[in-house]
Amino acid sequence: MDTSFYHILPFFLSVHEINQSPKVLPNITLGYNIYQNFFTARMTYEAMMDLLSTGQENIPNYRCGRQKNLLAVLEETDSEIFGHICTVLGIYKIPQFGMEAFQCSHSRPVWSKKVWERCTEKENWEFPPNHVVARILSEDGSGIFKAIQAVALVLNAVSSSQFSKRRMLFKDHQSAQIVQPWQLQQKLRYFQLFNISRDAVYLDENGLPMADFDIMHWRMFPNASVVGVKLGSVERETSSEVKVSNNQNAIIWPTSFNKMAPSSRCTESCYPGHAKLIRKDAPVCCYDCSLCMEGTFSVQQDAAHCSKCPDDQYSNEQRNQCVRKSVSFLSYEEMLGLILAFFALVLSLITIFVLGIFIKHRETPIVRANNRDLTYTLLVSLLLSFLASLLFIGHPKKVTCFVRQTIFSVVFSVAVSSLLAKTVMVVVAFLATKPGSKMRKWLRKSLANSIVLLCSGVQVCICIIWLGIFPPFPDSDFHSQPRHILIQCNEGSVTMFYTALGYMGFLAAICFLVAFLARKLPGTFNEAKLITFSMLVFCSVWISFVPTYLSTKGKYMVAVQIFSILASSLGLLGCIFVPKCYIIILRPSMNTKEHMMMKNNEGS
Repeated sequence: MDTSFYHILPFFLSVHEINQSPKVLPNITLGYNIYQNFFTARMTYEAMMDLLSTGQENIPNYRCGRQKNLLAVLEETDSEIFGHICTVLGIYKIPQFGMEAFQCSHSRPVWSKKVWERCTEKENWEFPPNHVVARILSEDGSGIFKAIQAVALVLNAVSSSQFSKRRMLFKDHQSAQIVQPWQLQQKLRYFQLFNISRDAVYLDENGLPMADFDIMHWRMFPNASVVGVKLGSVERETSSEVKVSNNQNAIIWPTSFNKMAPSSRCTESCYPGHAKLIRKDAPVCCYDCSLCMEGTFSVQQDAAHCSKCPDDQYSNEQRNQCVRKSVSFLSYEEMLGLILAFFALVLSLITIFVLGIFIKHRETPIVRANNRDLTYTLLVSLLLSFLASLLFIGHPKKVTCFVRQTIFSVVFSVAVSSLLAKTVMVVVAFLATKPGSKMRKWLRKSLANSIVLLCSGVQVCICIIWLGIFPPFPDSDFHSQPRHILIQCNEGSVTMFYTALGYMGFLAAICFLVAFLARKLPGTFNEAKLITFSMLVFCSVWISFVPTYLSTKGKYMVAVQIFSILASSLGLLGCIFVPKCYIIILRPSMNTKEHMMMKNNEGS
């Protein structure tokens, strides 16, 4: 007998079992036609014509002679012929099942032979041996049985529903009712069935069975017999999750095999430090490996996602572990902090030296001519400005964060207020020299002191409000730099910080404007020229400070502010006091009353 018959044996047994079952399709018997298409489109179409025709001739849509209740088509062909069958059956809304059961040989057909063959249960055939039956049924994996069972149970449901409806309409009168294929097609799409052994079988949104599977290992013996050993199973737990279990110890590998399990995936495993990146419209075993993002890590192969490192740690370059972040702040131990501290101390000593020169030569005309008290106030405020920059270096603490910005703001306001008072006194002194001028009464020290106290007092009030409502405090920034924890002073209120800075800029602008207007006064009062140039340097430094300060983080932000403090203070010290020190030390002949009167006459 042709052994290809064995491959449709599960089909015969499935139909026979359903027909013998009293629970499924009572009073209805399943029949079938089996066609052989020799894997060609022409023969497939001719078989479809015969299947859809009711008469002796292949004429679809024409009822004549015998009746055939066609409900479903089970087929096993390649994808191209499957499309041809689907096109024809779709016209009549006949359910179609694609099966992997009919494993016929691909031999060329004999063209003189009839293009299809019909087999029936009444044919005389020799029943195959029991071990062959068991192997064929196990190879099927219950696919054919469940497909036929789906048709049978849906047919049972549809026929029962029709019987109930007709009984309600016609009472005891009963007549035969033919179930149409489109009724099965509509039910199959949303149908969940259970087979006789109560194993769940589900149909997806396309009406295809979503069954569980057994993993089989086929062992072939020298006598050509084959035995299947179950190694595991594939079970669908939910609509999107699949559970795979296997027993590798039950596998008996050939002696020539290297005992390395073959890979069942289309990509290599993702190493630690990577995560699986699912490919669109690809099987779950096909995916890409994506390196974890900075700040995340993974420690196992084929990780579904990367885990986030704690805030005080960062991921290494391999992204397979987290490393503790280093603490970062502007300290005296590093070169940048050491250089800034060195310049602050050197400039402080220079300021002390200049102050000593002016105190020693306090009775000379060049010192007396420009208000000694304002000069001393300016030098002391510049000295405190240089020293205040040291508060910004080192580990931020509660005390240093609380006072450093307010000390800097008040001291600088005193310095700029002293320059403003000097400039105003120059203008008043010039106006007082005119005959009959009433400005002489304003030449007293009270005017200069009032300007300094008033302008500095406003800044003091701003700082008191700042410290009272939004005081600065030490803070840690874990996110600005990936590998460092930035220890810094939080200013408490950015608005109050820029308010204090803006007021200081307002004083500098007023001082620059007054000094610029007074720059052409007679030679005795030429300090206005020096103040104009010094304010130009001062304003340039702090205007460039704002964008630079906002574009930096951590210790570099602190370094920018220290540099601005030192540079602007040095600008005031150099522009105003260096020319005077030059005259006092190197040109004492110019530091006489006669020389200054002569310069005054030349200017007039």
